[in-house]
Amino acid sequence: MENEKNKSVSELSSLALAFVGDAVFNLFVRTMVVGSGKKVKDLHQETVKYVRASAQAEVLKKIEEYLTPEERDVVRKARNAKVNSVPKNADIMDYHYSTGFEALLGYLYLSGKNDRLNKILMASFALVNSGQDTSRS
Repeated sequence: MENEKNKSVSELSSLALAFVGDAVFNLFVRTMVVGSGKKVKDLHQETVKYVRASAQAEVLKKIEEYLTPEERDVVRKARNAKVNSVPKNADIMDYHYSTGFEALLGYLYLSGKNDRLNKILMASFALVNSGQDTSRS
């Protein structure tokens, strides 16, 4: 059963992995900020600090050297994937890096590598928190 699951994950496109990874990261960040007692509007603004392309790109650049060869391959393929549009507030290079980061999360989630996923999620949250540039909110 495990091999069938991994095979199906490996058959997914990089952008499909990023689609899932985006949801995983969004839910993780929302879960982390929800206990702060802030109003929903403020929770959304707080979440955006973590999930915007520039923040995800910075996280990936900082953790890339710690990734396994398999994880680096997932990231590389996703970074090089052809995208049809880039959000108006995102730099094209940041967007490619954030796509790689999200694909990595999607890959780990769908592969059932929960310990590794949690380690990367916690590290990413700490990295954004420690280097937060609040002027770009």
